[in-house]
Amino acid sequence: MALTPTENEAFLREVDDNLRRDQMTNLAKKWGTVAAIVVGLLLIGLAAFLWWRNHQAEQAGKEGEQLVQVLGAAEVGNASPSDPRLAALAKSPRDGYRVLARLTQAGLTAKDDPAAGAKAYQAIADDKDMPQAMRDLATIRAVGLQFDSLPPADVVARLKPLAVANNPWFGSAGEMTAMAYFKMNRKDLAGPLFAAVARDADAPAGLRGRAAGMATALGQDVGAIAPAGALKE
Repeated sequence: MALTPTENEAFLREVDDNLRRDQMTNLAKKWGTVAAIVVGLLLIGLAAFLWWRNHQAEQAGKEGEQLVQVLGAAEVGNASPSDPRLAALAKSPRDGYRVLARLTQAGLTAKDDPAAGAKAYQAIADDKDMPQAMRDLATIRAVGLQFDSLPPADVVARLKPLAVANNPWFGSAGEMTAMAYFKMNRKDLAGPLFAAVARDADAPAGLRGRAAGMATALGQDVGAIAPAGALKE
C-alpha cells in the first residue's frame, strides 16, 4: 500500500532522526575518549598551576623571613658578604629579594673594602634585569665610594641623568654633581644645583642643610626651605 504524502514525510523525518542519532553515537564513540583525555589534562594543568602558585607564595615567605634575619644581623654587625643566606637570596627568581640581597652584600663589602664595594654596586647598576630605581641607587653608591678618586667630569657624566628634579635620587645625585661642578670651578652650574637640592622637600634634612650652605656661599638665594615631606606644587 502506497504511503500518503503526510505518512511519507513522517517516515523520512524518522529515518533522518535515526541517521543523526547514529551519527552522534558514532562521534561519541570516536571522540569521547579524546574529550575525556583533554578534560583530564586541563584538570591536571589547573591542579599543577594552583600547586605552583602556592609553592611560589611559600618560597616568597621563606625568602622574606631570611632577608629580615640577615638585615637584622647586619645592623648589629653580625653579617658578612659571604653569608650563605645572602648568597641564596642573590640568586632568587624574585627581583625584589635578589636586588636587596645584592645591595646588602655590596654594602657589607664596602665597609672593609670600599673599592670592592664600589665594584659590587656598579655590577648591580649595569645589570639590566634589575629594577631601574635600584640600578640608579647602586650607581649613586658606587660613585659615592669613588668620589674622591674619580675625575669630576666622570662624576658629572655618571650622575647628571639622575640629578634632575622629581628623580627619586635627586638629592644625593644633585649634591655630588654640584660638588663635582665646584671642583671643576664651574660655580655657575654648582650654585643653582646646590640651591635646587636645598629646596627639595623630599631630600634628607642634613643633605638639604649642606646644600643650602654651599648655595649661599656661592651667592645663591635659597629662600625659605620647606619642611621635609612637604607637598610640591
